[in-house]
Amino acid sequence: MILPLLLALLLTAGGALATYIYDEDCPVAARLCTGACIGLAAFGLIGFMLASLLGLTPLSIGLATLVTISPCALLLDPFYRVQIRADLELASQKIRQAIARPSRADLGYFLYYAIAAILFGLIFDRAMIQKPDGIYTGVLNNFGDLPFHLSVITGFAYGHNYPPEDPTFAGVRFTYPFLTDFISAVFLRCGASLSNSVFIENLVVRWPFLRPLVFCSLRNSMFIENFLLAIGFMGVLHRWAWEMLRDRVAALLTPLLVVLNGGFGWALLVTFAGKNDQGLFGVLAHLPASFTVIPETTWRWGNAISSLLVPQRGILLGLPLAVIVFTQWWLATGERTDTEKGRHGDTAQGAPKKLWGARKLKDKNETGERRPSTAIFKNSPTARMVAAGVAAGLLPLVHAHSFVVVMAVGAGIALLQRRWRLWITFAVVASLIAVPQMLWSTTGSAVKASSFFAWEFGWDHGQENPVWFWFKNTGLFIPLLIAAILWRGKDYLVSRRLLHFYLPFTLCFIVPNMVKLAPWIWDNVKVLFYWWVASAPLVALLLSRLWHEGQVKRAIAVALFVCLTLAGALDVASIVMRSGEFQLFDPNGVRFAEVVKEQTQPRSTVIHAPIHNTPVFLTGRRSLMGYPGHIWTHGIDFGPRESEIKRIYSGAPDAELLLGKYGVDYAVVGPNERLVMPVNNEFFSRFKKVGEAGEYRLYKIKP
Repeated sequence: MILPLLLALLLTAGGALATYIYDEDCPVAARLCTGACIGLAAFGLIGFMLASLLGLTPLSIGLATLVTISPCALLLDPFYRVQIRADLELASQKIRQAIARPSRADLGYFLYYAIAAILFGLIFDRAMIQKPDGIYTGVLNNFGDLPFHLSVITGFAYGHNYPPEDPTFAGVRFTYPFLTDFISAVFLRCGASLSNSVFIENLVVRWPFLRPLVFCSLRNSMFIENFLLAIGFMGVLHRWAWEMLRDRVAALLTPLLVVLNGGFGWALLVTFAGKNDQGLFGVLAHLPASFTVIPETTWRWGNAISSLLVPQRGILLGLPLAVIVFTQWWLATGERTDTEKGRHGDTAQGAPKKLWGARKLKDKNETGERRPSTAIFKNSPTARMVAAGVAAGLLPLVHAHSFVVVMAVGAGIALLQRRWRLWITFAVVASLIAVPQMLWSTTGSAVKASSFFAWEFGWDHGQENPVWFWFKNTGLFIPLLIAAILWRGKDYLVSRRLLHFYLPFTLCFIVPNMVKLAPWIWDNVKVLFYWWVASAPLVALLLSRLWHEGQVKRAIAVALFVCLTLAGALDVASIVMRSGEFQLFDPNGVRFAEVVKEQTQPRSTVIHAPIHNTPVFLTGRRSLMGYPGHIWTHGIDFGPRESEIKRIYSGAPDAELLLGKYGVDYAVVGPNERLVMPVNNEFFSRFKKVGEAGEYRLYKIKP
C-alpha cells in the first residue's frame, strides 16, 4: 500500500498548492481537503487520457502524476514560497499551542475531525471485507453496487479496457461516469508493480507482516481513495458553511446534517423493540441495516453515507468537487471586480469583510520580491470563477448528475445576480473542459435517452401522499428550513444575499419531484441530495441561533439536532458495529477468478449467468452480460441479449451461431449458471475445459 499512499499524498499536495493561485485566504486544513479532491479528479482525467493512448503503464501513470503535481513549481517562486512557509508555520504554531494550552475550541475541532476520521475509517473498512471464506460487504446498500464497481476497476487494471466498454455489457461504449473507479485501478496497478519486484517479494517472505503495508489489494485501492475523499468532503463542506454563514456553530453542524441525514426512521426503534425479546437494548445491540431506506416500503430517502457515499463511488468525488465550486461562487460574487473598485473606491458601502485569519497581500512579500503575474489575480472574482470552472469541468466523467446540477444552479444564480462577466467566465472555462468529455462519452452510445425522462410526480412516493411521504422521510428538516428563511429578529436570519444564492438550489427539489431523471426513479436522489446539501447550512444557522439564546432554547436546539440526525446515525452505527455481513463471492468463486485471469487474455469476452456477483467481475475480462438491473439503469436495452444467453446455455440449435455472433472467447458453467437458468452440460462438453475451481468450470469457445 506504500506506492498508492505516496501517490495519493503527492496528488493532494499538488491540488493544495494550486489553490494558492486563486485563493490566498484559504486555511491550510481547507487547502488540504480541497487539494485531495481536485488533485485526485485532475489526475483521474489526465491519467485516463494518457492510459487511452499508452495503456495503464508506469509511463502513463508517471506522466499523469507529473502534470497533476505541476503546481509544486510554485515553490520555486520566492513570493509563493514565503507565503506557503508562513502558512505552514502558522498552522504548526496553532497545533503546538493547542497541544500545550488547549482551549475549548481547539479541543472541539480536534475531536470533531478525529472522530470523523475514525468513523470514516471504520465505515470504509466495511465496504469490502476479504475473508478466507470469500468476499463480503458490511453495507447492505453496497451489496448490488460493489460487484459492479469491482468490474470497472479490474477492467481498467487487468482488462486493458481502453477505450472503455461497459464491463457488464461487452461491445457497448461505457457511458457511466467512471473516473473514481479508474483512480482506484491506478492504485491497484501501483501495488501490483511492487509485487513484481523480486527484492520486495523476498522482503515480504522474510517478514510476512509487511505484506498488507507493501502490496495494494483491490480492497485497499478503494479504501485509500474513499477515506481521503470522505475527509475532504467534510472539510470543504465546513469551509463553505463558514464562508457563507460566518457562524462557527452552524459551520460545524452543516457537515453533520449532511452526512447524518435522515427522517423519522428512528421511530422504527419502537416497532423493532416490540418484536425483540430483549426490547430496545436488544435492538441496539443488533441494529437493523437501515432506518432511512427500506426495500418494499416508502422509506426511500436514505442516509448519505450508507446509501450514497459508500455504494455510489462517483458521487463521493462529485459532491466535494461541486461544493468547492459553490464556495468559489460565493466568494467571487461577494467581492468587487477591479472595475467596481475603481467606480466605488475601496471603502464603498457593502464591501466584504476581510476573511478570518487572512493576511493582507502586499505588492512585495517579506523577501522584497515582486508579486508574480499569477499572484496579481489572487482572490480576484475572475480568478475564483476560473477556478470554479476548472473544478466543474472535471465533473462529467466523475459524476454526470453533479455536473448538470452545477451548471443549472449556476445559471439560476447568474440570472438573479446578473454579474454577467463573472458567470460567462465560469461557463466558458467549465465548457472548455467538460464538452469534449461529454462528446466523447456520448458518441456511438447505445443509451436510449428517452428512458431517462418522463413525468413522475412526488419522486418515489409509491401510493403514499407526497406531502406525508416527504415529512416522514425528511422529518423536521423542511419545517425548520422554512422557519430559518422566515425567522426575523432585528433582521432576517437568512440575509438577502444568502437567500438569492440558495433559491436556485430549490430546483434540485422541485424538478426531481416532477420529472424522472433516470430509468430508475430512485436515482433522482442524485439531484435531490444537492437540495439537502444547500439547505443544511440554513437549518444549521437556525439551530445555532437557538443555541445562543439561553438554556431553554439551547435544549430545544439539541433536541431538534438529534431528531434530524438520529436515523442517519443509527444507519452509520449499524455499519460500525458490524451488525451485518453480506457475502458476494464464495471462496471457490474467488479462486476461480484467479483461474480466469491466468487462462484468458485481458480483452477476452466471457459468457456467464446474468447476475450481479459473478466471479468474472473480479478478473477485468469483458462480460457478455451482467446484472440486468444495472444495465437497465444505464439506459441500455438488454432484452434480446438476455434471451439469447439463455438459449446458449440451454444448448439450442443456434447456440454456436450465437456464440460466434457475440465473439465469445470463454464460457463459465458453475453454480450461478445452474441457479438462474437451465444448463445443457452435453452442449458445453464439446468445448475444451481450461480451468476449474470447486463447481466452477471455464470452457474455451474459440479454437
